[in-house]
Amino acid sequence: MERLDTNFFDYTILAIYFILVIAIGVLARRAIATSEDFLLSGRSLGAWITGLAFISANLGAIEILGMAANGAQYGMSTVHFYWIGAVPAMVFLGLVMMPFYYVSRVRSVPEYLLRRFNPATHLWNALTFAVASVLSAGVNLYAMALIIEVLLGWPTWVSVVVSAGFVLVYIFLGGLSGAIYNEVLQFFVIIAGLIPIVIIGLTAMGGWSGLVERVTSQAGKENHFETWTGTAVGNWTNPLGDWIGIVMGLGFVLSFGYWTTNFAEVQRALSAKNLSAAERTPLIGAFPKIFIPFLTIVPGLIAVALVPNLGQGDLQYNYAIPILMNEYLPNGTLGIALAGLLAAFMAGMAANVSSFNTVFTYDIWQDYVRKHRPDTYYLNVGRVVTVGGVLIGIGTAFIAAGFSNIMVYIQSLFSFFNAPVFATFLFAMFWKRTTPWGGFAGLVAGFFGALSFQYLIGPNIAYFYPGGDTSGEINAQMLNFYGAIVAFVTDAVVTIAVTLFTKPKPIEQLAGLVWGVPDPDAGDPHEGYVRRWWESPKLLGFTALGLVLVLTIIFI
Repeated sequence: MERLDTNFFDYTILAIYFILVIAIGVLARRAIATSEDFLLSGRSLGAWITGLAFISANLGAIEILGMAANGAQYGMSTVHFYWIGAVPAMVFLGLVMMPFYYVSRVRSVPEYLLRRFNPATHLWNALTFAVASVLSAGVNLYAMALIIEVLLGWPTWVSVVVSAGFVLVYIFLGGLSGAIYNEVLQFFVIIAGLIPIVIIGLTAMGGWSGLVERVTSQAGKENHFETWTGTAVGNWTNPLGDWIGIVMGLGFVLSFGYWTTNFAEVQRALSAKNLSAAERTPLIGAFPKIFIPFLTIVPGLIAVALVPNLGQGDLQYNYAIPILMNEYLPNGTLGIALAGLLAAFMAGMAANVSSFNTVFTYDIWQDYVRKHRPDTYYLNVGRVVTVGGVLIGIGTAFIAAGFSNIMVYIQSLFSFFNAPVFATFLFAMFWKRTTPWGGFAGLVAGFFGALSFQYLIGPNIAYFYPGGDTSGEINAQMLNFYGAIVAFVTDAVVTIAVTLFTKPKPIEQLAGLVWGVPDPDAGDPHEGYVRRWWESPKLLGFTALGLVLVLTIIFI
């Protein structure tokens, strides 16, 4: 991959962007007086701020490089990661789960499991989430370093360290508020950077029909414009496998597991100023999520049409976006696109690090290492942990560097970190009988079930290989989807079995934590706020689902 042809104008745009990033961190620092200010923005932000930050936090390397790589490797079937693999879960989070989180005043997702179950479940979830956060941070950091390496020709390790430094500065200074306000800025910079790539690339291909012709004939990707075609069980030809894996593995387990229990996302909603704003946070984020595929998947398709041997040898699928930038964008516009890419990677890593420092400070350090200390002590711990999280992220970035498609890597992480947590949450919220030790046993069993399937069982099953020949290359995403199903089922079976032989919590201890058991002391969570009709969560949620249905029919 050759260096980008940048000049003074491109570097000027980048310099202006980085000055704004640091300035926002400095300004946000003035509002920090307590640990809750640093780690949860004092629960003071409006719905549109948290909504844009919610989606921007997801617009990291996973979204930009990862989905473009998926578009190149798997084609239009990648829309399943958005229309079935994101929006329904975001609507479920806003309409069903946010009231539990916000009204109970939990500071993190693991804290909910502490109150619903026991310290063992809480500590396991906190530790596994912390590990998942720094592994995910490494993905974003590696992707950011990849762009700097292409831009300046620096060695990978130098690019990784410099990239980490910028993220560290604005989170260390401004805490979650600094991260969130930067994410709002980054959302618009990202969009401005991707739109020119799509427009110029499609024009060069001769429009949509020209792109289809180039990809299917010249690049030999006959199935790249299929979405639901070829998903028959037992005889799949779709690039993502059969409908069971897509619907149950991606659309249900992985999607709901990520969007409803991943604190990197939920944290943005918990920073909202009231319950109404918290409910609307993921619903507002759902609308740009619906249309982002046209800015991520389409560039992947253009890249594979431009470079038919993409994905072979050293030419990784991860290079799809940089290839297009180098090919099509003039100076000045190139600077905007570079700023957009760097903004995406910084937003993604900031989301991982800011959620990591909150969970580590509140759910590990405060609860199990140093209890009952002054709040200023935990504020300082949060800042130290921020530094530690970034340093660990530097190490995990080199793990991500070993994958040609970072989306394959991140989905494998989700299958054994997020999938079992979702099963446990369903039992926790909707089955009063679920016992503390049932929740703990299910969570642990689901994790190890997915891990063993991913690395021991699945790779030896011929069904996961195109044509059923294990000598070829396995369908890695299909393996991830089924790994998530295994995690969910294992968690569910073990949770039910252990629950039937152990003692549940008294019903009075479940107030406000289980569906149908309200907290009599909570009062009306919407009191003091008059919601206008267009702010109705149900209106927002069902409108988003309607748009997804229409687009799915169009591209079926």
